[in-house]
Amino acid sequence: MSSDIADPSLAYEGAKRIEWADRTMPVLRRIRERFAAERPLDGLRVAACMHVTTETANLIRTLQAGGARVALAASNPLSTQDDTAAALAVEYGAEVYARAGIDREGYYRHIHQALEIGPDLVLDDGCDLVNILHLERTDLLDGVKGGCEETTTGVIRLHQMAREGALRFPMVAVNDTDTKHMFDNRYGTGQSTLDGIVRATNTLLAGKTIVIAGFGYCGRGLAERARGLGARVVVTEIDPVKALDAVHQGFSVMPMADAARHGDVFITVTGNREVIDGTHLAVMKDGAILANSGHFDVEIDIPALAALAVEVHRDVRPQADEYVLADGRRLVLLAEGRLVNLAAAEGHPAAVMDMSFADQALACAWLAAEHAALAPAVHEVPKEIDTEVARLKLAAMAISIDVLTPDQEDYLHSWRLGS
Repeated sequence: MSSDIADPSLAYEGAKRIEWADRTMPVLRRIRERFAAERPLDGLRVAACMHVTTETANLIRTLQAGGARVALAASNPLSTQDDTAAALAVEYGAEVYARAGIDREGYYRHIHQALEIGPDLVLDDGCDLVNILHLERTDLLDGVKGGCEETTTGVIRLHQMAREGALRFPMVAVNDTDTKHMFDNRYGTGQSTLDGIVRATNTLLAGKTIVIAGFGYCGRGLAERARGLGARVVVTEIDPVKALDAVHQGFSVMPMADAARHGDVFITVTGNREVIDGTHLAVMKDGAILANSGHFDVEIDIPALAALAVEVHRDVRPQADEYVLADGRRLVLLAEGRLVNLAAAEGHPAAVMDMSFADQALACAWLAAEHAALAPAVHEVPKEIDTEVARLKLAAMAISIDVLTPDQEDYLHSWRLGS
């Protein structure tokens, strides 16, 4: 099988790290055992565009256990772990197209190479693979039964495609499950983003003013954890309901135009572009740190930052570039404006991705069985899948919960009983 990886000799080290991650992914491990017995994906070809990490590797192993042939391209050049890519290709028999730090041209070439598998199912992080299928590889569309999207950014793009009547096959919004929102977005992004910032800068967050753009699940997790580390937290929002929620959780809320003057650290998690623009950058204090945890590198206006700078000092620390403005102020951009939690750290802990990838695996099996009855639209993950993942996680943690009695079940499904 073909692959394009940086160094096959890294496979042994990669396999050790994949197995280490697997220790804290008990839900996915149980699903892998079930898939090996039931083979719900037998004979199917899966093309995936995802972050090439140890956790993703265990999802790929699960799909393979279910009978699938898998081709994987990286969804971000800075998040690729070359040893993981090598292990997947050499030790586990996947087709892998991923090299850390590859340029834009190589990034898209790898997606095209993964699509050469002629996919029955697709997995996407950010909708780039699905986008290419619809714009450049329309010859493959008739063979695609469906797919899964794991990011907020990707789901936004898919909904727009569906509204315009452009989407040609059913896509499951794995991003929107409760287990994904609660753990991946809130706990995973919350912890791993701050981990990336600390690794890249070795800054003390206690006492700092941290400005968080966006108060969705990711922003909430970030705000909670930043406050827990002793930071003063400012939230910027466009949604009045989310802004009201932030206020009642005790966070300061203001427009970015005001927050820009006060922040020590800025973190964007909105899924939109130019959330921090040139007017904001122009008034920031000396030494302000700029980080993004949205999927694409458009949330911070990097061209505007470059235009303001008279000097740029690359890699003043790993994954930290210093932009010197005309008046001597310095702004520090982390991870080139890409996902700081994956580029400057290791992304979410495996225990978090356990549930997200369990959702993905079970959604793939569901699509394989039900695709013929599904319209080309964006579909929610069936509630029973989300519930099963949560139940398996609780079981792995040796936690029991109550169950309804027959009388309670009858009461909830009856309208005849009064007060």
